[in-house]
Amino acid sequence: MKDNVLAAGQRPTSTKKKAPRLIRRHPAFPAIRITPYAWAKLLHLRDLGPTEIGGFGISAAGEPLLIEEVALVSQACDWASVLLDDAAVADYFDRQVEAGRRPEEFGRVWIHTHPGNCPRPSATDEETFARVFGHCDWAVMLIVAAGGATYARLAFGVGPGGSWEIPVEVDFQSSFPAADHEAWQAEYDAT
Repeated sequence: MKDNVLAAGQRPTSTKKKAPRLIRRHPAFPAIRITPYAWAKLLHLRDLGPTEIGGFGISAAGEPLLIEEVALVSQACDWASVLLDDAAVADYFDRQVEAGRRPEEFGRVWIHTHPGNCPRPSATDEETFARVFGHCDWAVMLIVAAGGATYARLAFGVGPGGSWEIPVEVDFQSSFPAADHEAWQAEYDAT
């Protein structure tokens, strides 16, 4: 057999290593980025009980899709839904405004968890997102399932409107404080 001919079923061998495949995102579809601190807190809160939990992502000033903090408010939860207390949401908004934040920095990213492995939004999730965030210029629904899978959708309520699924990324390039499990447990217990 000649050196450059392969026998049936034989695969070519190469000493060259293939370059890793780069995955490119279309620039019109930005990712929602989460700091390691906010991601660790979200996973910790998700795993504290068998129910869904919900809250808001607080973004960095000038970077609305970079979540630096996850904030819970009083809520009623079960394995398939989360209902945020209206008065608690109003108090949360007041505290954020008093802290100098704008609504687009603390009230446009709705984060909740699913106790199962599927992060896809339920019919209740879709109804809640449309009812609560449908009149905003923009909003994000971010879901993290128990198995670690994520779902995020960026929706626009201006112009012709529309929504697109966007990737979720943990942004390890931003600075972040250490985990604070005791404070996170206290927030979970209080809400």
